[in-house]
Amino acid sequence: MAMAGGIVVLFLFAVSLLAPWLSPYDPTAIDLRNVLAPPSGDHWFGTDQLGRDVLSRMIWGAGISLKVGFVATGIAVLIGTILGAVAGYYGRWVDTVIMRFVDIMLCFPTFFLILAVIAVLEPSIWNIMIIIGVTGWMGITRLVRADFISLRERDFVLAARAIGAGDLRIIFIHILPNAMASVLVAATLGVAGAILTESALSFLGIGVQPPTPSWGNILTAGKDNIDIAWWLSLYPGLAILITVLGYNLLGEGIRDSFDPRLR
Repeated sequence: MAMAGGIVVLFLFAVSLLAPWLSPYDPTAIDLRNVLAPPSGDHWFGTDQLGRDVLSRMIWGAGISLKVGFVATGIAVLIGTILGAVAGYYGRWVDTVIMRFVDIMLCFPTFFLILAVIAVLEPSIWNIMIIIGVTGWMGITRLVRADFISLRERDFVLAARAIGAGDLRIIFIHILPNAMASVLVAATLGVAGAILTESALSFLGIGVQPPTPSWGNILTAGKDNIDIAWWLSLYPGLAILITVLGYNLLGEGIRDSFDPRLR
C-alpha cells in the first residue's frame, strides 16, 4: 500500500512538472461555443461553464495543489520543529509556556481560524499557503517535544555536553537528526491535509482565485451545474480523493518502516 501511495505521489509530481506539454489546451482559454460540453474525443473531461477544458485545468491544478501542500507543510514543520525542540530540550517553565500556547491554539477550530484570517487578508495563493502553515504546526510541536524529552538524557547528549558543546549545537546537530523520523511522517501526512484544506477553501470561493485553475474551484463550478454537468464534480473529486489517499498511504508506510516493533 505504501508503494501504491508512492506511485501516486510520483505521478502527481510528473504531471505538475510536465503540465505545459501534457495539457491539450490553455487552461484559461474561454470557448463560448463549447460551454458545458460533455466528455468527448476533443475534451476528454468535458468543459466548464466558460468552455474551458477541464482536463487542462486539472493538469495545471495539480501543480497548484502540490505547491500549496509542500509550502504550507514546510512552514508548519519549521515552526513546530523549533518550538518542540526548545520545549523538549529546556523543559521547566519554557516547556510550560510553549505547551500552554499549543493548547490555546488547539482550542480554536483550525478551519474557522483560517476563514477568519482570510476574511481580513486578500485570498491569494501565497496567503493561503502561509495561513495553512501557521495554523498547522501544533501536532508537530508535540511530536518533536516528546522525542526531545526522551533523547536529551541519552549518553551521546551527555558526552556532547562534557566536551563543551553549546545548546544550539546539541539541539540541531545531535538530537534533532534522531527525531526527524516522526517529523518526516507528520510532514507527509500534513501535505495531504494541506491539499484538502486548500481544495475546501477554493470550493468556498476564498482560496485560489479564478482564472488560476485549482481542483477546488473546478468543484465550485460543478456544484453550480451539478444537474447538467456531472463531470465537473466527478473528476476533480476523484483527483482530490486519490491524492490525499496516496499521501496518507505513503505516510503510513514511512511510519511503519521507522517502527522497530514491525521489523
